[in-house]
Amino acid sequence: MNTLKKILLAGAAAFAAAFLIAWSTPYWYVPRLEAEVDFADRELIARGRYLAHAGDCAACHTAPGGKPFAGGLGMQTPLGTIYSTNITPDKDSGIGHYSYADFERAVRRGLRPDGVHLYPAMPYPSYVIVEDEDIQALYAYFMSEVAAVSKANQPSTIPWPLNMRWPLGWWQLAYARPRSFEPDPEHDASVRRGAYLVEGLAHCGACHTPRGIGFQETALRDDASGRFLSGSVLEGWYAKNLRGEDRGLSTWSADEIVNFLKTGRTARSAAFGSMADVIAHSTRHLHDGDLRAIADYLKQLPPRKGREARWTPREDTTTAALRAGDYAARGALQYVEHCALCHRLDGRGAPRIFPALADNSIVFAEDPSSLIQVTLAGGSMPRTPHDRMAFTMPGFAHLADRELADLLTFIRNGWGNHASGVSVRDIHQMRREIAHKPTHYAPEAQQ
Repeated sequence: MNTLKKILLAGAAAFAAAFLIAWSTPYWYVPRLEAEVDFADRELIARGRYLAHAGDCAACHTAPGGKPFAGGLGMQTPLGTIYSTNITPDKDSGIGHYSYADFERAVRRGLRPDGVHLYPAMPYPSYVIVEDEDIQALYAYFMSEVAAVSKANQPSTIPWPLNMRWPLGWWQLAYARPRSFEPDPEHDASVRRGAYLVEGLAHCGACHTPRGIGFQETALRDDASGRFLSGSVLEGWYAKNLRGEDRGLSTWSADEIVNFLKTGRTARSAAFGSMADVIAHSTRHLHDGDLRAIADYLKQLPPRKGREARWTPREDTTTAALRAGDYAARGALQYVEHCALCHRLDGRGAPRIFPALADNSIVFAEDPSSLIQVTLAGGSMPRTPHDRMAFTMPGFAHLADRELADLLTFIRNGWGNHASGVSVRDIHQMRREIAHKPTHYAPEAQQ
């Protein structure tokens, strides 16, 4: 046998071995974990209900207008739309036939009972650090208190062969290996609790951490790279930088973070888009102690190398110009015509009613995607028991691309803000993003 043939055979054997390893990887490096869970334990079930809120399970597994946890929410990916699954205890279409070991493997390992790998839209790379007692409480809640709904799961629109699941075994081997929560002993109990929630059940990094070439989170916990929670774009929304740096959370106090997570607004800012859903389904239900722990953890995250630790606004020349009737700046006239009634000439809005545009880190963020999308499509604040009304911003998609680009550039550089401009191309791309939003699957809503 010549040398070339030996090399080819060795390469083929190596590929075959790697393929078989990837196919069976979850089985050989993650044993099944069995446990006896008492469905009559009311305290355990109540804890599971609380943890389901902390994990934001409803936001993904409940389609708009659909029944709780019955799935059907469409989620955009670069390859097509995938739909969340039915996680009610229905035995045919839901998870009613799952043993505890099946449930644990799906939640923490991304593997169905039939051996099929789950798409990482299910945040198992974060859930893997959730402790056994919390997984058991979640299992008790879903199996004993959630109402069973018979609703078939909707297949994805990802085309063949890209919809084949076996390559996810490789993905999991590279990006979702088993790991445990590693609290920093130098931090106090509140920060350690916040780290456990942020890195685990709350899976904040799934939205707020940049993705790599394999669509993986580039960091799953804070490390020397500083990428964790440094901001990312998802479905056209910019999940803002949560680190303690200039365009991150440097201008937010811990009290403001707690208030925002509890009510969806502060005196300066308000939640919209995907974050409004997170607050409505998840964070508003958390205890004040856990909200404070999250805030304490976020506030101690250091700035990335080369980034300023504090945002410094420039002199506000915008307010005086607008009050004097000087609309010479591009976008100023559009602002007065369409925005000033609510957000005022000084850009300060009305506390907890109309968000400020001045000194609002969402406005001067590195990426203007969220500002563009909410201006085009409009948005609503989350409804919570803590405020009497949830205000809605209308969309301005009827304005021309140039008008919108000038308007948003004016806002991002007015009242002391200083940020990159918004181009006509940015507006055009966001119109395409909005036009291709997925359709959700909730047939029971029409019954």
